Amino acid sequence: MKIVAAAMTAVVLGVFAAQAIRLPAGAGEPEQPQPMTPQPPALAPEHLLAVLRSKIAIRPPTLHGDPYLAAQPKTPPRPAPAMVCGVRFKSDQVHYELSTFASTAAARTAGFAVTHFGVCGTCSTLQDLAVYLEKPDLTAPVRHCGLKWDAYARLSCLKALGFSTPCAQTWLSDLENTRRQCLSVCVWSWIEGEPPTRKDGSLNACLQCDEDRSGPVFKATAGRTRRNSGIRSSIPRPEDEIAPLVHDYIPDLAR
Repeated sequence: MKIVAAAMTAVVLGVFAAQAIRLPAGAGEPEQPQPMTPQPPALAPEHLLAVLRSKIAIRPPTLHGDPYLAAQPKTPPRPAPAMVCGVRFKSDQVHYELSTFASTAAARTAGFAVTHFGVCGTCSTLQDLAVYLEKPDLTAPVRHCGLKWDAYARLSCLKALGFSTPCAQTWLSDLENTRRQCLSVCVWSWIEGEPPTRKDGSLNACLQCDEDRSGPVFKATAGRTRRNSGIRSSIPRPEDEIAPLVHDYIPDLAR
């Protein structure tokens, strides 16, 4: 029976992982149904991914403990809509620093380029940006990680996808919290084989539970999401949810 229970838990974790989609910072309310025209995610050039991974963050954000347990029973405050996370390279064009600014104008005045909207967090590094650009559809690889038998194996699997350690830890914490909060809803959604979104564009029950119960802490901790970085995922979303960003600020892209 223990083996069967463990298997069921692993499958459920895989379901949660497959549904891991985040709203951009400042958009914590449930999405309003609205028609949309799906657009396939653009594939990132291999050269861009290689350059992003070659850069080294100075004092990158770290994670200490489970952010969901630390947040209980509080809901993390939402950043102001204009806030951005900026990146600035040192003279060697390899090392860079991250900093949060009140606005795009403030970031540019300080010599920073905007790498995503919202505050900087554990997934704000260029290493993590490369993962989001390379894998706009994280369903299969993250589901594979969710099927691992223990937390250490799941974390190692997430890191093998290319995430920085703090970002992988944040994703793992999110998975565990969604399992605690949305178990019955997501199991039923999985059994029914529900698509991620309904015909009217609203999220299915499992995704909505994840958005409501895990989304706010994930966004506050991770900082970077696909949408607030200007990246489309495999889930169709309204155009006004995709940040108007182009990642053309990276040195060596012209080589």
